[in-house]
Amino acid sequence: MRIIRAKDYEDMSRKAANIISAQIIMKPECVLGLATGSTPIGAYNCLVDWYQKGDLDFSKITTVNLDEYKGLTRDNEQSYYYFMHEHLFGKVNVDPGRTFLPDGMEPDSEKACADYNKIIAATGGVDLQLLGLGHNGHIGFNEPSEEFKGETHCVDLTQSTIKANQRFFASIEEVPKQAYTMGIKTIMQARKILVVVSGEDKAAIVKEAFFGKITPKVQASVLQLHQDVTIVADEAALSLV
Repeated sequence: MRIIRAKDYEDMSRKAANIISAQIIMKPECVLGLATGSTPIGAYNCLVDWYQKGDLDFSKITTVNLDEYKGLTRDNEQSYYYFMHEHLFGKVNVDPGRTFLPDGMEPDSEKACADYNKIIAATGGVDLQLLGLGHNGHIGFNEPSEEFKGETHCVDLTQSTIKANQRFFASIEEVPKQAYTMGIKTIMQARKILVVVSGEDKAAIVKEAFFGKITPKVQASVLQLHQDVTIVADEAALSLV
C-alpha cells in the first residue's frame, strides 16, 4: 500500500489525476473503474482541463462505474449516470458506447446485477479502479456487514449513508434507499486501485481502514490485501496516522 500525502483538496485532486492520466497515456485502450461523490470531482476537473489542452485522449478507453442508485432515471440530476456526464463524459472525447453503469431502472435486482457482471467481465478486467472512502468505511456502496460481498449486488443503504447523501436532495425522503454496486471481489480484481480521501472528518476512518483490523465491518479494510493500492489523501485526512 502506497500513501501519497497532499497538502489540500486541490493538491490531492491533481496528484490523483496524474495517476489516472498516466494510466491512459501508457495504455490508451485501458479500462477505468470510476467513482462518484464529491471527492473525485477535483480529479475529473483536472482530467477535463488536460483534455481541453490536448494532453489527453479518451477515445479508446472503456469505463465501468462502481454503482448507481436503484430507481433513479438517467436524466435525474442525482443519478450517477447524470453525474458522470456532468463532470467527465460530456466534456471529453470518450465513446458513449464504452461507458457503463448499473441499470438503476431495472426493477429486477438479480437481472440488473447479473447483466452488470457480464459487462464487467466482457471488458477484460479493470486496469485502474478509482475509489472514494465513506465515513463508515464503505467503498462503492458496500456498507458495513458481516461479510464481504462478491460481485454486483443490490444494497440497502445504511441510515448514515442516506443522511450523508441528503445534501444532494431536497429532503431525506427523496434519497434512494437502495443501490446497485460492484462487490468487493470485483473491486479487488482490479489490477490497480486508487483511493482518494479528503478532509479531517475522514481522518478516523482512514486510520481504522488502512491501519486497523481487516473486517467486513469496515469494508475498505480489505484493500490492505491488494497488491497495488495507492491512497492519495490530504494532510487533514492523514492527521491521525
